Amino acid sequence: MYQKVSTDLNFVDREKQVERFWKEHDIFRKSLEKNKDGETYTFYDGPPTANGKPHIGHVETRVIKDMIPRYRTMKGYMVPRKAGWDTHGLPVEIEVEKLLGLDGKDQIEAYGLEPFIDKCKESVWKYKGMWEDFSGTVGFWADMDDPYVTYHDDFIESEWWALKEIWNKGLLYKGFKIVPYCPRCGTPLSTQEVAQGYKLVKERSAVVRFKVTGEDAYFLAWTTTPWTLPSNVALCVNPEETYCRVKAADGRTYYMAQALLDTVLGKLAAEDSPAYEVLETYVGRELEHKEYEPLFACAGEAAEKQGKKGFFVTCDNYVTMSDGTGIVHIAPAFGEDDANVGRKYDLPFVQFVDGKGELTAETPYGGIFVKKADPQIIKDLDAQGKLFDAPKFEHDYPHCWRCDTPLIYYARESWYIKETAVREDLIRNNNTVNWIPESIGSGRFGNWLENIQDWAISRNRYWGTPLNIWECSCGHQECIGSRQELAEKAGKPDAAKVELHRPYIDEVTYPCPKCGGEMKRVPEVLDCWFDSGAMPFAQHHYPFENKEVFEKQFPAQFISEAVDQTRGWFHSLMAESTLLFNKAPYENVIVLGHVQDENGQKMSKSKGNAVDPFEALAQYGADAIRWYFYTSCAPWLPKRFSGKIVQEGQRKIMGTLWNTYAFYILYASIDNFDATKYALDYHKLPVMDKWLLSRLNTVVGQVDENLDKYRIPEAATALEDFVDEMSNWYVRRSRERFWAKGMEQDKINAYMTLYTALVTICKTAAPMIPFMTEDIYQNLVRGIDDTAPESIHLCDFPVVHEEWIDKALEESMKDVLAVVVMGRACRNDAAIKNRQPIGRMYIKSEVCLDAFYVDIIKEELNVKEVSFTDDVREFTSYNFKPQLRTVGPKYGKQLGGIQKKLGSLDGNAAMEELKASGLLRFEVDGAAVELTEEDLLISMAQKEGYVSQEDNRMTVVLDTNLTEELIEEGFVYEIISKIQTMRKDAGFEVMDHIRVSFGGNARISAIAENNREAICGKVLARELTADVSYEVSREWNVNGETVTVSLEKI
Repeated sequence: MYQKVSTDLNFVDREKQVERFWKEHDIFRKSLEKNKDGETYTFYDGPPTANGKPHIGHVETRVIKDMIPRYRTMKGYMVPRKAGWDTHGLPVEIEVEKLLGLDGKDQIEAYGLEPFIDKCKESVWKYKGMWEDFSGTVGFWADMDDPYVTYHDDFIESEWWALKEIWNKGLLYKGFKIVPYCPRCGTPLSTQEVAQGYKLVKERSAVVRFKVTGEDAYFLAWTTTPWTLPSNVALCVNPEETYCRVKAADGRTYYMAQALLDTVLGKLAAEDSPAYEVLETYVGRELEHKEYEPLFACAGEAAEKQGKKGFFVTCDNYVTMSDGTGIVHIAPAFGEDDANVGRKYDLPFVQFVDGKGELTAETPYGGIFVKKADPQIIKDLDAQGKLFDAPKFEHDYPHCWRCDTPLIYYARESWYIKETAVREDLIRNNNTVNWIPESIGSGRFGNWLENIQDWAISRNRYWGTPLNIWECSCGHQECIGSRQELAEKAGKPDAAKVELHRPYIDEVTYPCPKCGGEMKRVPEVLDCWFDSGAMPFAQHHYPFENKEVFEKQFPAQFISEAVDQTRGWFHSLMAESTLLFNKAPYENVIVLGHVQDENGQKMSKSKGNAVDPFEALAQYGADAIRWYFYTSCAPWLPKRFSGKIVQEGQRKIMGTLWNTYAFYILYASIDNFDATKYALDYHKLPVMDKWLLSRLNTVVGQVDENLDKYRIPEAATALEDFVDEMSNWYVRRSRERFWAKGMEQDKINAYMTLYTALVTICKTAAPMIPFMTEDIYQNLVRGIDDTAPESIHLCDFPVVHEEWIDKALEESMKDVLAVVVMGRACRNDAAIKNRQPIGRMYIKSEVCLDAFYVDIIKEELNVKEVSFTDDVREFTSYNFKPQLRTVGPKYGKQLGGIQKKLGSLDGNAAMEELKASGLLRFEVDGAAVELTEEDLLISMAQKEGYVSQEDNRMTVVLDTNLTEELIEEGFVYEIISKIQTMRKDAGFEVMDHIRVSFGGNARISAIAENNREAICGKVLARELTADVSYEVSREWNVNGETVTVSLEKI
């Protein structure tokens, strides 16, 4: 029958056994096979990169991604779960560069593209085994034997098809734009990539004097990027704002915005003279075309060569008065706003920074990286009298998320997808998605879509999906949509077999249909976010095969990733799905907050506060960590990972459930009770059994409804509450039924009720804590029924028995529990242990409980008599004080009088008035005072010999006056407790009989003799004597009396 159950709470070894069981019996595959004809419920797994190690945040995403599909599988759905690997991109290249000792694109090309690409293929699988072990340990079920891999040719070919569809719609183009650019990596970044790399930095800005042509005056302009000043070709003002020409205290004349005069020039003021004198005011547009001298000669020379006019004031509304001088310098090669102004005024295009981020030889700073050039430029301007100020400022500056290099905004040619053309479609499709929380969909993500920019999808790199554009020197371009199309164009069947990576695909050329020249592939590769966004169709090699499979599994019913994916995977999925199918690619999204350390700090290796996921899993086990992520807070909020909190959750749900299961197995084994030999007859059950089954089915319904609506903490809370009630209420109150001799009907009822509750709640909790519930199921169910499903994860989710739900019964028991909780609090306040009987208890409540429930209260609180009353004023009163935070501002001068008045009130009468009208009204020094409950600090005052507690529905009062009879009975319960502790510590079995003796205390011996029958019955003692020594002996303090208790097994 049952295997003996250890009560230790070390679940890690048990989880490893369960993991082996799943693998050896192929349970995951069987769960898919079981529901193969069921309705499809699709989950997409955002692919991890196998050349990076898992971190603790991946545990969070894995456990959420695993739990919902497990639940849906138990609900009868076919839930395909195809694992995937994100294998392209710059992080892989950087890893290989480090491995080979290379630095930058020049050295990569010198090393050789083909061997470099081969190394990239190897590198992406560096931690594949670690990821698979990690997923198994966490309990993440996905098809890892046949994953999709973004570097496979079939995957890439599907991307080519998608890009040709976009090309055919006229939405793929090559443009010259200002892009965020990483000079170290030599490639532009998409908006979503930029969002991942902001850092708070302190730098020097520059307020620069630009000499007005033909006038002894200067424009004061501010810049946060001094390295762009050598490329300056214009200044810009806001046409609607007011500007001034002022004589400053430093002797110079300046033009700048009126709103910022004091901010910028204020420091020039002296005690006897102002900082400046306003000479003239202008509206910004009046300054348009006013000329100034080039700040750097190289810019003037470049403008002259281009034959374009520069070095004058322009106007644009983007200039603000929030900081700076109200005048900004314009370098069209280094900013989108600057570029727009440059196009508007046909300014010279000057770009004195090369692809490595170094200033060019035309400037005095040739070969110096832009950020390192800043101090030198500031120093030179100061020496030339062109620097007014160089204030330090702190701001968030974008860095490359892959190599940590500061980004520059840089004019480059790049390939774009014209998302701006489908903005309305994106917004409409997003509005069909159930975002959890909704605020991400309508706020962070929705707002971003409202302001969407065209997607820069090309990268000037090597290891990536090759952009499928072929072009001729005559300017003709074609987009290739498949390997077959390429082979036909080239007239070479073998071209269809060429690997779709550089340098191999670059070797395939074909004649230009326009001029007969040679069509060559453009050198760029794709942004790897395009790979991840293509996974819904590319994982199936759609549309080349598996058309029906794709259509059945698109869109996904569920995805989940961390909040930073709003501009990453969430975006690329939505963009590609909208462009190709004009529908949302997912229906429900759970957005996850980041995992922080226990102090709320971002984890990092450099800080030494990063939690190793493998160490955490080895210490606490997967189920405990899974439970932590379900319950610590709402999924989208940041989590402060703490071992103490993990262990607390483990104790509350797992420890309690395990001990309840162990209790059942212990007594069922003693009685050889086989639940398959009996039927649960609901109509023969006593009230406690019906209550447990009612709560069980209520909770199954709550968990089912919450998981169906993706409300994970709510589902977990319902489970946790039930497990606590089952163990600490039902089992504790029903223990003696399991101890009864024989197998009468009441004992059968208890066994069958607890068995039903344990099996059902384990099935309900199985998606959330899959290891422990499997362990329990294998013994509790399979141990007596080998025809039952092989695994708990092959079972159906429990169905609610509505006929067993009795809401009135649940409410009554809820009231009982409330009384018991308050009664225990009263005992704690009076420092009276629960083993000490109390004579009387009073309850003031609108509900009068039946005798059955009153008897429970008596037993639980060890009270002889319970009385319901409408008035407890005889035992309690209330003290009132003003809440200074609210009363002070309203009645400042009367505060002292209010305190005095409140202190003199009849507490009970005042409380009745407050409850009836919501206000206390009185006068202080002739002034009317009205106080609400929020204005008052209220405490309960208790009369001597009575202790009380209350909530918003009832008041409980304990009479703490003890008679001699009550005191003696308290001694009896203490004696029983000490003997039971000694039995347990000595390792006696539950049914072992004993002898007991008391020594060294005549009072205790006399009490024991007077209550011989009660004590012997409880502790299974056949003999009770005084001053006899047995093999097990221990001295105790029993309510202040020292006594030696001896016992031995018979």
